[in-house]
Amino acid sequence: MVLPEAHLFPNALLPLYIFERRYREMLSWSLQQDRMFCIAPMKPGISEAHTPDDFHHIVGLGLVRACVGRDDGTSNLILQGLARMRIVGFLQDAPFRIAELRELASTPAPPEESEELTARLLAVSESFLAGETKLPAQLERQLEQINDPSVLADVIAHACVRDVEERQAIFEELDVAKRVTRLLTYLRA
Repeated sequence: MVLPEAHLFPNALLPLYIFERRYREMLSWSLQQDRMFCIAPMKPGISEAHTPDDFHHIVGLGLVRACVGRDDGTSNLILQGLARMRIVGFLQDAPFRIAELRELASTPAPPEESEELTARLLAVSESFLAGETKLPAQLERQLEQINDPSVLADVIAHACVRDVEERQAIFEELDVAKRVTRLLTYLRA
């Protein structure tokens, strides 16, 4: 599914309203298969993705966790991010795209740095969230229980990074230490 300004980070939840015919067909197909599909962000300045050059090919794979169909054929759903993927080709283009994918594994932070990166992320995000951006209290408590800097960076970036190009750059960074550093720089600014 190609969407403007939308990213699906691993471990994050994305609510979606499905109303376009092609995406209703895609959702129906997906629910009959493995309940998964990808979110591909459109490139800046594009209002409609006509060709594969109109959207990013590093995408978020998600699992449909909940789906409520409406009488008019539309649906509301919650998509849970599972992994970063690279589109390497297309098996189908119409009525909706089916992509051939390759999973992109992150390079973990060195064990001796993980605890420090996690602590820095929590401290900076707490300061950031004390401003205009507010998270539900339950999510704030859950963040404190995450000790993997990769997971924590993805959840915080999904919730806090509003600049679309910066969001894509953070999303595409596979080196966890570099991803955390880039996110910290954004949050401090």
